Amino acid sequence: MNTYLLLKTLHILSSTVLFGTGLGTAFFMWFTHRSGQVAAIAVATRLTVRADFLFTTPAVIAQPVTGVLLMRELGFGFGAPWLQAALALYLLAGGCWLPVVWLQWRARNLAAAALRDSAELPQAYHRCMRAWFALGWPAFIAMMVTFWLMVTKPSLWS
Repeated sequence: MNTYLLLKTLHILSSTVLFGTGLGTAFFMWFTHRSGQVAAIAVATRLTVRADFLFTTPAVIAQPVTGVLLMRELGFGFGAPWLQAALALYLLAGGCWLPVVWLQWRARNLAAAALRDSAELPQAYHRCMRAWFALGWPAFIAMMVTFWLMVTKPSLWS
């Protein structure tokens, strides 16, 4: 396999892991949250934090690394409008993801404490989940539009 195909494969796989893990953990975390079952929420938040560490974080790192290497391999510059838009959307998604990581850690800790103390989930947990939910939408929309941009490479404002 040549360098280009290896980089392209790694770029596609890491984007798939990034989007798929995000969507999967968001689904399970949100619907577990909606159940109100403290024990289930404690498990779901713990596993979501773990999945972000094991899968999402390496994919977040691999995306720009393989992307820049692909650009270099193909002789692309940063001047292509579709690429500028994709990078801006990636930064938007990352700007949403960083606070989401903290919110997931906080929700995990609050759920674990509630479970340990046989208590209800505190209001701080519910505030975390509202913010987590609100930040998830722009991040996922940005990722979907980024996929479209990278596949179609449209001429936007050139």
